[in-house]
Amino acid sequence: MLKTHEEFKSKIDNLSGLLTSEQHGTGLAFYNTSKFTMKKLLADPKNIDTNFLDYLNGYSENVQDIISKFKFRNQLETFETTGITFSLIEKFCNPKVELSPAKISPMAMGYMFEDLIRRFNEKTNAAAGRHFTPREIIELMTHLVYLPVKDKIQKGTFLVYDPCAGSGAMLTQSKSFATNPEGEIKSQATFHLYGQENTGEMYAVCKSDMLLKGEDPNKIKFGSTLSEYGFEPDLKFNFMLTNPPYGTTWKQDIENLNVGSEKKVSIVDKRFNLKIKNFKGELEETCLTSRSNDGQLMFMLHMLSKMKDPKDGGSRIASVQNGSALFTGDAGSGESGIRQYILENDLLECIIQLPNDIFYNTGIATYVWIISNVKDEKRKGKVQLINASTEEFYKNMRKPLGEKRLELLPEHIIKIQELYFAFEENLYSKIFDNTDFGFYQITVHQPERDEKGNIVLDAKGNPKSDSTLKDFEKVPMKESIKDYFKTEVLPFVPDTWYDDKKMKVGFEISFTKYFYKHEPLRDLSDIEKDIMQLEKETDGLLNEIIA
Repeated sequence: MLKTHEEFKSKIDNLSGLLTSEQHGTGLAFYNTSKFTMKKLLADPKNIDTNFLDYLNGYSENVQDIISKFKFRNQLETFETTGITFSLIEKFCNPKVELSPAKISPMAMGYMFEDLIRRFNEKTNAAAGRHFTPREIIELMTHLVYLPVKDKIQKGTFLVYDPCAGSGAMLTQSKSFATNPEGEIKSQATFHLYGQENTGEMYAVCKSDMLLKGEDPNKIKFGSTLSEYGFEPDLKFNFMLTNPPYGTTWKQDIENLNVGSEKKVSIVDKRFNLKIKNFKGELEETCLTSRSNDGQLMFMLHMLSKMKDPKDGGSRIASVQNGSALFTGDAGSGESGIRQYILENDLLECIIQLPNDIFYNTGIATYVWIISNVKDEKRKGKVQLINASTEEFYKNMRKPLGEKRLELLPEHIIKIQELYFAFEENLYSKIFDNTDFGFYQITVHQPERDEKGNIVLDAKGNPKSDSTLKDFEKVPMKESIKDYFKTEVLPFVPDTWYDDKKMKVGFEISFTKYFYKHEPLRDLSDIEKDIMQLEKETDGLLNEIIA
């Protein structure tokens, strides 16, 4: 490669293609034109700092991007003033430190990398909503994304995308699952990996990983996906897997997207302008945006816009969300509208509740959403909810790692997988119609009354509404609003009415409601016995103190 560089550097402006070719270059996606190697640097200790900079500067442009995002050159002065450059490089050249794939399995390397990322997040107080995804969760997601279509992905070309790529683990692990010759799918298809990440260091890690694994590093973009999407607008993907930040602000993206304060619907980005039904059943185009302090559902909308048309094979999505994505937002809000769009268009296949304490820096409840626009016939119009949060689906770790106290073993993943494929109702699996999650929100009015308790009428002779007594009712979409009002409201609050011209549509999904287990109260006689026993113990303690 160095010989090629010396021979052609004065003859050809762009040598990149030549220097990465197998015949004349490295045969890799990157190269280094410096005369130094890590071992050669140790041969000249006095000039090691200058030579090391020359070594870094010799790397190709794609590696320069990585070095820049790591801010690695900022550390060189520290290396030099503290005199640690030689010892640091010496450690990497130590033959006892063998990190090659021949010596360490990809799984072992993955766990080492997980631990480093976890420690990095803890040291830097990473935002609470940014969670590195444990490998077993990625494994579950890849199983549910690929296995239902394994017969359709044996040959051809498929595009895989993560809009919040992080370290790139979801991309590389999902491809490995699909193409592993000893795995369950054994696909011989070509998989292209695409991702975007807006944290410099994580972007650098992801791009480095792609380079080392022979993937195209140019398919990893830097910047915010919501406002600075890095790929062609019309590029669509077959598979998408992600763990977006939740409970994290996307206010800067809102400003970048030019959301004006005067008009509610002002985003011109077609990813977020969608049609949903109003209470009359008419389709209306509206701008669906979540609150500025939580952008997780905006990533969901973004992925929906990147789905391939069903006639082109369609797409499958797996996304981790926290509980607020299921129910936050009143009827008519952006969050409710996003859920409405997903359900009205029959895109949601399944949601799996994971155990708490499964992530490294949060113990909150999390859920995996499985979305597809090419549902099997039996799933059309239906949604499956799986409760995998109970002890049947996890194992306590011997030693916690940060907030992570539980883990999914392979047998737990298979158990969840079997529930998904069985598509049956049982203790852990419930099946619903899409409309089961919809409701109409009506405003219930009570009449204003005078000092004598008489109803006050307006100029038209109709009762005036008392603004202090207004209330709201959620009428299930499958029920008649009139019948619901007659049976659930009027018997308890007479003289009330609702305005049938000002109703709102809402959608929410409550796992607590569907998987609630009633635990009967203790028998009164047992409680009485416990109280009497406590009194006896207390009396004895008092006697001892007095004595």
